[in-house]
Amino acid sequence: MPSMFRSDLLKGKRILVTGGGTGLGKEMADEYAMLGAEIYICGRRGPVLEETAQEISKTRGVKVTPLICDIRVPEAVEDTVQRIFNEGPLDGLVNNAAGNFISRTKDLSPRGFMAISDIVFRGSFFMTLACGKRWIEAKQKANVISILTTWVWNGGPFTVPSAMSKAGLNVMTKSLAVEWAPYGIRLNAIAPGPFPTKGAWERLNPGSMRSKEMGSTEDASSQTNPMGRVGEMQELRNLAVFLMADGVDYLSGETIAIDGAGFLAGGGNFSQLAKLTDADWDSIREMIKGANEKDKAKRTV
Repeated sequence: MPSMFRSDLLKGKRILVTGGGTGLGKEMADEYAMLGAEIYICGRRGPVLEETAQEISKTRGVKVTPLICDIRVPEAVEDTVQRIFNEGPLDGLVNNAAGNFISRTKDLSPRGFMAISDIVFRGSFFMTLACGKRWIEAKQKANVISILTTWVWNGGPFTVPSAMSKAGLNVMTKSLAVEWAPYGIRLNAIAPGPFPTKGAWERLNPGSMRSKEMGSTEDASSQTNPMGRVGEMQELRNLAVFLMADGVDYLSGETIAIDGAGFLAGGGNFSQLAKLTDADWDSIREMIKGANEKDKAKRTV
């Protein structure tokens, strides 16, 4: 599926994508770069960021700067954003960095809860605030896009830390859309349905446990979705461009679901995991632990 937009649509814009080294963040960063934008990507895994930046820059012919930043730490966020603004003001921010895994809430530790909420809830706010106050001081128009989930409307059983955190970002989007509208700063959000990516799939569908009763993970998502399929990445890329580009300046404070009407048809969450046994959950924890250990080996902060 090709891009919907002309090749120079974002030329001259400078955009920061958090968690831009992999998954949805990498996809959006690549699309913005393809349309002419200068890109910054940040995250905790230096080698991954470097590899992605080199790949996109070589393919798209634009500058892509990788920045190691733990967005859970407000001082680190301030330093990173100031470094970017020292080179020139940003035009857009994508709050994409996240963490998530499936778990029975009764099994969660405080550390497990904070591992998600500190990134999604606190980190996204720190980043939005750091950019926003600079935009306001400079009297510069800008765009913020936050990546949420449809759970912000109906809850997220077995993903409670993420659901709580993303619901908070949904409210942040609506609140700051009003507060910052006089400054020309727009805030919107995207709530994707199932768009399979390696990192998320290892923690949300380890060993296809989500689809124990229905076969493989992708097949399960397809069977329960009104369109009978998962999302195609270009569809998400197109929506991310639409919200970032000029021309829809009157659109602000909205969270747009892109899930094939899955949320409307059946909730779009993990409620079916109530069928799993204690043994199933033991297996899930071990698989998620393995995925986490692989990621930690690549982190530099």
